[in-house]
Amino acid sequence: MRKDASSMSMDFPNCRQLMHCNMNSMVWRLVLLALILFALKTVILHPFPGFWWIQQKGIYWTAASATPAFQSSVRKDKFLEVPQIAWGLNNQKIAFARACLTARLLNRTLLMPSLSASLFYKELGRYSDLLNQTKPFELQKGSGRKWTKEKDLHQLEQCKEDSVDKFELIRIVGKNPFLWHDHWPVTDYAKIFECLSFVEEIEEEAVKVISKIREVGAKARSESFAHDHTSGSLIQSVPYIAVHMRVEKDWMIHCKKLEQRLNINQICSNKTEITQRVAKISVLQKPIVVYLAVADSLLEDNSILSGWQQGLLPFEKKKLGVWDIYKKYPYLVQSAIDYEVCLRADVFIGNSYSTFSSLIVLERTLKLIKIGVTRSCGREARLSSYAYNIVGKDGGPQSWMTDFSASSLQSISYGSNNVSCESKVLQSNWK
Repeated sequence: MRKDASSMSMDFPNCRQLMHCNMNSMVWRLVLLALILFALKTVILHPFPGFWWIQQKGIYWTAASATPAFQSSVRKDKFLEVPQIAWGLNNQKIAFARACLTARLLNRTLLMPSLSASLFYKELGRYSDLLNQTKPFELQKGSGRKWTKEKDLHQLEQCKEDSVDKFELIRIVGKNPFLWHDHWPVTDYAKIFECLSFVEEIEEEAVKVISKIREVGAKARSESFAHDHTSGSLIQSVPYIAVHMRVEKDWMIHCKKLEQRLNINQICSNKTEITQRVAKISVLQKPIVVYLAVADSLLEDNSILSGWQQGLLPFEKKKLGVWDIYKKYPYLVQSAIDYEVCLRADVFIGNSYSTFSSLIVLERTLKLIKIGVTRSCGREARLSSYAYNIVGKDGGPQSWMTDFSASSLQSISYGSNNVSCESKVLQSNWK
């Protein structure tokens, strides 16, 4: 498959701004099916007044000004190219957002990055939009401890000066954008993440898994309560819990080393600690299905299904009977399906040092903010999230909401034990 010319420019001011999608939708769809990553929604973004996506023919993501305060749009004749985006699904999502924000800072259109070989089959894209009137200006990203955040930002600001800005294309060379210094607040990232959605095929597979979870939960309830015979039309309202359970061997080795390096003991949690802490969450009626999002290496380990409190019904892919849905896809797609299953759970419990868990909590927090909830302390309701690696109230997992006042994505990219049940945010930004 060939990646046709595609480029992106994004601008996320605090005022009303019209965003046009000028991309060939079929090419974009086929590319993303090959990439197995994200498709850009053609929907109204309700949280941001005045922001909406309109699908048109063409190539760019361009921003057209809608208020006098932002008369100039992101330029369509100046471009930014970034290094290959690699690693896991969620690391690539963050790297892509950081590349978009860098392009916005430089007032340039972002050329669609090349993703990891495992997603992109090592194919190269054609940037036919470039006039090639000048050779690219190559910007070497610094590295090492001496390359500070301040030096990095100064380097980017210098690229806005005429001596560099005159070049049609700035090509950043060096490390993966995920490893770049972070100069943007969580809210900027969240606005980009909200524009990203999995392609329909992945969402449809996730819906199948969720339907099976709810079906099992409805059956368990009907067996426990003779009067509770959930009809087919109501099965989809049967609640479930999702636990992103990181207890596989390589993770435990990694987190133990991280605990030693950071001199803390709130990263690793073994199976017993997880089951005991989850049991102390007094939300939703039991019996209830607990879906375990675990690594494939644990699917043959029956011990992860034991030790759960009565009324908590643990299921992983194989026991649930949905392994056939997962096994036909590579690991990254399986991760995408599990992401959606966890995101839509009534209660989610994860590890605050996991990027997967942290991004799920970010999205769930945003959903709560939309309905006016910025504090989940002791809140026994749906969309609640917890960090099982941190002991909270009564020995249970710590209630968890993303801090939308954070000045960077550091805690989400690399994890943190500073987990709160309150999200500090200007609610007006998300109505």
